[in-house]
Amino acid sequence: MKRDAEEEFADFVRVVSPRLLTSAWMLSGDPHVAEELVQESLARVYAHWRRARVDNPVAYARRILVNLHTDRWRKRRREVSTDTLPETDLSPGHGDRVDLALDLVRLLQALPRRERECVVLRHYLDLSEKDAANTLGVSTGTVKSSTSRGLATLRAALTEGERNHV
Repeated sequence: MKRDAEEEFADFVRVVSPRLLTSAWMLSGDPHVAEELVQESLARVYAHWRRARVDNPVAYARRILVNLHTDRWRKRRREVSTDTLPETDLSPGHGDRVDLALDLVRLLQALPRRERECVVLRHYLDLSEKDAANTLGVSTGTVKSSTSRGLATLRAALTEGERNHV
């Protein structure tokens, strides 16, 4: 890759990485998995930078990120479940902002995969229904119905119980 293209890609990474990382975290619910997804996405964009930079490199990177998340989800479904849950360290004391974010991520993780992807793409990344459908490779109607079901589930979870902060 030529020097100018490398500098252009480095600028692209600086601008897009934070947004991709947050998107990956909201999709996966795990900060370590999110970092891996973003790293792999950017590596794949770099490999095809000459072609990606001509069209819409942000959309290209986002599509790769969602596809990698879907692939990871499919592989995980094949794993054997156990009766014991892994321990998680979600101790309070990191501030209300982190608690709010963790509540939102927990609620998103309770959604089925397609609904979670649609809600994140539509309402966090602010994509249109058409752009979300193109990113996920589904019809616009699927995005509409999945988003509607996901938002209804989130609303129900937010209105019941006192523990939710979101």
